[in-house]
Amino acid sequence: MAKAHIKRPDGTSIVIEGTPQEVTELVSKLEGGVPRKGKIAKLTEKRSNREKVTLSDSLLLLVDNGFFKKPKELGAVKAALEERGHFYPVTTLSPSLLRLVQRRYLRRIKQDSRWFYTG
Repeated sequence: MAKAHIKRPDGTSIVIEGTPQEVTELVSKLEGGVPRKGKIAKLTEKRSNREKVTLSDSLLLLVDNGFFKKPKELGAVKAALEERGHFYPVTTLSPSLLRLVQRRYLRRIKQDSRWFYTG
């Protein structure tokens, strides 16, 4: 008898018991997919689970984590992204930060002829 414990994003916990096939089918239905079989299915599942993280996703994560509570200049943002394993040139960061300012996720302040970004 197989058993699966599932914790949903909304906080509910689900326990499923049954044969391995039954558990697999129910888990896939809960996750919104169709149960797959075979080596090719496993390979496509691995590929589909790897979503590329975009620069704007990484910057919004910094905003959510409170990185921009104090004003930060472009070099500090670049260093914070590099600590997380995302390497971008400053010429790529600047337009992305400006887009976040235009969408009102961030504010931009000019001090001593330098731009600082804050949340």
